[in-house]
Amino acid sequence: MTLWLHGLGHHHPETEITNRFLEELDIGTTDAWIVERVGIRARRTVLPLDYLRTTRNADVRASAEAAELTNAQLGAEAARMAIARAGIEPEQVGLVVSGSSAPDVTTPPEACVVAAELGIESPAFDINSACTSFLVELDVLSRMADTLPDFVLALGIDAMTKVTDYGDRASAVLWGDGAAAAVLSPRVPGRARVLGTSVASDPGRYEKVVVPRAGYFGQDGRAVQMFAIKKSAEGFEHLRREYAEPGRPLHLIGHQANLRMLEAVARRCDVAPERHHTHVEWFGNTGAPGAASVASQHWDKWQAHDDIAWVGVGGGLTWARALLRFEEN
Repeated sequence: MTLWLHGLGHHHPETEITNRFLEELDIGTTDAWIVERVGIRARRTVLPLDYLRTTRNADVRASAEAAELTNAQLGAEAARMAIARAGIEPEQVGLVVSGSSAPDVTTPPEACVVAAELGIESPAFDINSACTSFLVELDVLSRMADTLPDFVLALGIDAMTKVTDYGDRASAVLWGDGAAAAVLSPRVPGRARVLGTSVASDPGRYEKVVVPRAGYFGQDGRAVQMFAIKKSAEGFEHLRREYAEPGRPLHLIGHQANLRMLEAVARRCDVAPERHHTHVEWFGNTGAPGAASVASQHWDKWQAHDDIAWVGVGGGLTWARALLRFEEN
């Protein structure tokens, strides 16, 4: 069934990790090396720069205490923006769903903590599908549409810098922190419709991306890069075949893993630069909220004729897609 999108929100911490800062850590990387390989120039973090400079996050368990914002606080800021854009009050939200690649705690669900931050008294639960969590939430909620309340708050939250080894240049250059939120409804018409949701997995390759409990993020970078390009391109092509219409521009927003991967997807799918939207160059790979926060940053620019092909990949290995169709409201 169709879900209506009423508002999007995003939030990123103010503290910036520039390529110059990573050069100063003396981990064998330079601005030129980073830009050439992944196209990232800066990223945001919940961790103080002095903490990273002096410890390189050597004890990943200490990062939670060092962090200036919790995951729930990141999510609550994004949610406030989405709720304001939707033109509703927090008490009208009847369900909160959240997803993260690296939640602050295993229990309680972060959705419950965000709901408490916002003063929302409603059911709340998490859906963990790593970087595809937000898209999986859309698919699950679409399948539940008949039973949903009038307004649902969906969130993607990741503070991956807390589980990054800043002595490892391959990981340190990638990650940034952030959150994204969406206010959805199964029956109240909104600014856009959510169409064509789909989720798939290849569980036999689960070990390609791992974040252990109290451990660092790790991945088979080359294998994941090739997988991400292939599955993102396939997802876009499917949405184009299924939903493209004359007079409706089809935009691409992919999982913000790295700029070079996204450029490869755009080339493979012949997407014009003005219809390919990213922010990974300045915010890094923010995991679950990445693509949603790009769409949120452009919220005021979307027109009633715009279609957005939203494609993502993540640990599991998983891949997912959805189409946002903006209409007159």
